[in-house]
Amino acid sequence: MTAPGDKPLSGRTMIMSGGSRGIGLEIAKRAGADGANVTLIAKTDQPHPKLPGTIHTAAAEIEAAGGTVLPFVGDIRLDDSVAEAVRQTIERFGGIDIVVNNASAIDLSPTDALAMKKYDLMQDINCRGSFLLSKLCIPALRDSATAGRNPHILTLSPPLNLDPKWAGSSLGYTIAKYGMSLTTLGLAEELKDDRIGVNSLWPRTTIATAAVRNLLGGEEMVSSSRTPDIYADAAYLVLTSTAADNTGNFFLDDEVLAAHGITDLDKYRVTPGDGPLTTDLFL
Repeated sequence: MTAPGDKPLSGRTMIMSGGSRGIGLEIAKRAGADGANVTLIAKTDQPHPKLPGTIHTAAAEIEAAGGTVLPFVGDIRLDDSVAEAVRQTIERFGGIDIVVNNASAIDLSPTDALAMKKYDLMQDINCRGSFLLSKLCIPALRDSATAGRNPHILTLSPPLNLDPKWAGSSLGYTIAKYGMSLTTLGLAEELKDDRIGVNSLWPRTTIATAAVRNLLGGEEMVSSSRTPDIYADAAYLVLTSTAADNTGNFFLDDEVLAAHGITDLDKYRVTPGDGPLTTDLFL
């Protein structure tokens, strides 16, 4: 664990899919507070009628926290778009040290009710997007490792839980999220000799985001959730750990914090008190 006043991500460069709001934005702001460079690859150039924030408001928040931002308006589903984001990041900041696969689409419909357009969207953003961004950053991450800059890939995806309950309740989404987790499993093994840390991180409880409010359980679920800060704090601890010794893990946010002596999680509750919290999917 870093000592108070240390800023281990100062001068490091992070590239993130999504990040214009919610969990991704909080992770980027946490890195920005250290003085990190951050590239956001997001489509939200103009305000969304139902969702707060754009790539531009996110960039302003990260810069206010202390970071330097390259807002790249692009689509994680398009090869050329992602390749250009990677190229511009290296050109502007001199390399890439951290990849965060944050962008994700969700539809929990059962198989017979799931439109194939939605199935394809989840596959393209969640699974393929994580594979693509990671793949295109591997040369820069190897350079980062050679330079002793502690490179990491962090994917926001769950442990590979083969209890049929999850696939049986929302097969399309489960395939897409487990595809992200298989990317972690495979790349950790593939890159272990390169001293690149490859891990996944998932929350123990639901997190109070626009997706939870609008797509899952409304205000009732939000009130029994934790704030995005817990995810961001756990992500920061993973990304500042020694990459060569910390790879191939499927972390849960509260376990990461507990390993660093942080066990009082009351400050992360949306609703103060000791009421029940909603356990997240796949756990």
